[in-house]
Amino acid sequence: MSSTKHLLHPELQVMAEAPIITEINDNNLKIVRKTLDDQRPPLVNPESYKIKRDEILISQDEGPDVRCLLYVPENKQASKRAAYLHIHGGGYILGSPEGSDLQNLVTASKLGIVIISVDYRLAPENPIPAPLDDCYAALAWLHENSESLSIDKSRIGIGGESAGGGLAASLAIKARDLGQYNICYQSLTYPMLDDTTGTDENPGDPLVGEFVWTREFNKYAWNCYLQGSKREAPQVPSRLEKFDDLPPSWMFTVSLDLFRDENINYAHELMRAGVSCDLVVYPGACHAFQQIETSELAIRYQEDFLNALRRGLKV
Repeated sequence: MSSTKHLLHPELQVMAEAPIITEINDNNLKIVRKTLDDQRPPLVNPESYKIKRDEILISQDEGPDVRCLLYVPENKQASKRAAYLHIHGGGYILGSPEGSDLQNLVTASKLGIVIISVDYRLAPENPIPAPLDDCYAALAWLHENSESLSIDKSRIGIGGESAGGGLAASLAIKARDLGQYNICYQSLTYPMLDDTTGTDENPGDPLVGEFVWTREFNKYAWNCYLQGSKREAPQVPSRLEKFDDLPPSWMFTVSLDLFRDENINYAHELMRAGVSCDLVVYPGACHAFQQIETSELAIRYQEDFLNALRRGLKV
């Protein structure tokens, strides 16, 4: 197949020319993690955003403590505020909350909301259900500590990017089915939802998945995450049979992302079930295009993401 580079927006061409990761497997996974950690910029001073950032540990009955970064606006409000549970990306095998620190500082500052970002356990060392259990523990903690944080429990939303978006979709399903904790909104940025994407069973459109996150990466990551477990919802959101009563959703994807069609299909299922769902598809972009922060599309995304979250959390 010929390259799809010509379909990338001119400002995003560098993403085709200089990939950060060229291979992921059992032998180099730790090296890839270290490479990404080493390339991450130092944490920003939260005071410049008038945000208090704390590292917290959340205990759970079955499993280790869950480390999270908590962002709380310094300004005191007369009324209670909204909250957002953020889940980082990385194919279920990479990443940390620190990689999304600047985005969460900006979001907490501009919207005046509390944010908790979860350092969930990664596969393959910790396959399902461990990552989702960690995210559910963070959701429970937000609800149980809502009074002390001045949070309106009816305005707690969730979201994330890539695998983080996949975990957010899984969390929404689990929370709906258990009925313990309300979620008012889910923000899904090119979420990783379907374990069959990129396989021989479901190779997908040849125009997607050339850059950043490939079919080979996807197959490896899903196998690390699911291992020998049954492939079903909530851990694999695309396998869900009943979409009713899930929270209002914002589904964002881009034309060259490997996840494009699974994202569009998931949004259609939500709509068919009567769930309010925005579906946004940008042309000329690939997975993780926001890394080119000064690009026209990254700036547009930032505005659209914040405006959608503002609506969803009723800020």
